[in-house]
Amino acid sequence: MRHFGHLAEDIRSRLFLREPAAFDQDSDAAVLATALGATLYSPATRASLAADIRKQAARGVVSMVLCLEDAIADHEVPAAEANLVVQLGELAAAPQGLPLLFVRVRAAGQITDLVERLGPAVALLTGFVVPKFTEDSGAAFLEALTAAEQSCGRRLFAMPVLESPELAYLESRRDTLFGVARLLEKYRDRILAVRLGVTDLCSAYGLRRSPDLTAYDVALVAGVIGDVVNVLGRADGSGYTVTGPVWEYFPVQERIFKPQLRRTPFAEAHPPAEGLRQQIIEHDLDGLIREIELDRANGLLGKTCIHPSHVPAVHALSVVTHEEFSDAQDILQQSLGGGGVLRSAYTNKMNEAKPHRAWAERVLLRAEVFGVAREDVSFAELLSACLCP
Repeated sequence: MRHFGHLAEDIRSRLFLREPAAFDQDSDAAVLATALGATLYSPATRASLAADIRKQAARGVVSMVLCLEDAIADHEVPAAEANLVVQLGELAAAPQGLPLLFVRVRAAGQITDLVERLGPAVALLTGFVVPKFTEDSGAAFLEALTAAEQSCGRRLFAMPVLESPELAYLESRRDTLFGVARLLEKYRDRILAVRLGVTDLCSAYGLRRSPDLTAYDVALVAGVIGDVVNVLGRADGSGYTVTGPVWEYFPVQERIFKPQLRRTPFAEAHPPAEGLRQQIIEHDLDGLIREIELDRANGLLGKTCIHPSHVPAVHALSVVTHEEFSDAQDILQQSLGGGGVLRSAYTNKMNEAKPHRAWAERVLLRAEVFGVAREDVSFAELLSACLCP
């Protein structure tokens, strides 16, 4: 699979200086963690689950979570498990072109049980999502994952979700985060990414942000995100990929604040894309776009999504711009010469080889899986191509 592989070859050639590289379940973990992109959640109860997965893959989705936890009612769990086994069995008959698939469980025993029940269809799974993860609760899930790997003979990843009240509460946050770090280190090779459950964190205080506000406008949430990245997102080799929080909104809502999208990038697109800007505003996606930019600025990569309309924005904003690519290459080249400072090729900033090296390495990894846009190609053109392939 590859990002933007659903676009026609001539469109990709027009948009990309370097096209996204192909990857699969067996790719290096760092590549897969970067490539997750917009991870689309779907309840495992859906009767059309297999068809839905194929349809979303054809539209550019490369990672999906099939949920047995909060997305379904407690009494639906047995039926959802049975449906999941049947639907994945159907997909296994023709496994080509599928996204990375994960199952979000609610109990550790579900991991080993589902792996056994799936039989050969377990080959479709990249791993499991572990909810409400703490040092105390997470150990059983990771032990079950290890046992499941041994029984099926396949590599399986875990994606723990940090969303427990202990993480939200100031008096317990520090111990909770360092406890999580200790446990994850024991299973480092099996941890693909750490996900943030902002909805659950807000619920501890009865909060819910409007579509006019990002997660970073909610002080409590912003503080938690900062602390999670501080402990688990370090670039010194001890950190993990931390993914962005879910964007909850997709219907049109009555707006309170002005749109957050400037007209200029859309007016200067080729051809002009003012209609696209209006479409984004009408579907409340301008708030999502701003949150994605803030995710990146705060060290997060990828995003949890609950609606297919969110996927194109996440992926379009994940493409490395020509300017980013130029800066990253210059920084790494300068690093080979022992460091120093140089003016960027775009003559608008200073690139410092040593402090910017980790950033540059991350940019080039993102460039590998999301590609590099041509110099004259903007986010508006990338998004337009994704919405109207």
